[in-house]
Amino acid sequence: MKTILLSFLTVLLLSNSSNTFTERFQTRTGTVAFKASVDTFEPIEAVNKSTTIVLDVNSGNIAALALVNGFRFPIALMQEHFNENYLESDEYPKAVIKGTLSGFKATAITDNITKTYTLNGTLQLHGVTQNISIPVNVNRTGKSIQITSNFKIKPQDYNIVIPKVVSEKIAQEVLIDVKAELFKDY
Repeated sequence: MKTILLSFLTVLLLSNSSNTFTERFQTRTGTVAFKASVDTFEPIEAVNKSTTIVLDVNSGNIAALALVNGFRFPIALMQEHFNENYLESDEYPKAVIKGTLSGFKATAITDNITKTYTLNGTLQLHGVTQNISIPVNVNRTGKSIQITSNFKIKPQDYNIVIPKVVSEKIAQEVLIDVKAELFKDY
């Protein structure tokens, strides 16, 4: 399954690239975490540690894919409600980000110096695709490239319905945190 996902992301990435030679960095162990908590209620948060991310350092094109049912909650019942009632992971099994890091230059990322770029692209979640423009921090450490990003999304922008009975317990904006270490694809 992971090979199929990586192939899918590679096709997405290459379809956005006009270069015939690509130098890709990738991971299958990127971490995506989210928090949808309201201070006075029980924390609503989850982590997915098997996100696939591919970066073409020649073009700055980037793609990421997370399986929705890969998010792990501290409480099993929250995970069940998340997959069955909110994200409907059987019908919408993946979340995909694809786009380009604006102004990205591979020569500009050097050891232990973090540069911030803007990812302009799309986020597809729950069957809805929205344009996004989010900050992405990029840092080279030895033979790897580390990326991090923090941004917010609104569930209603992705047709995620929060029942009125629990709407006060779930944040109107969900904080997304992405961390990954990418290695050269040989």
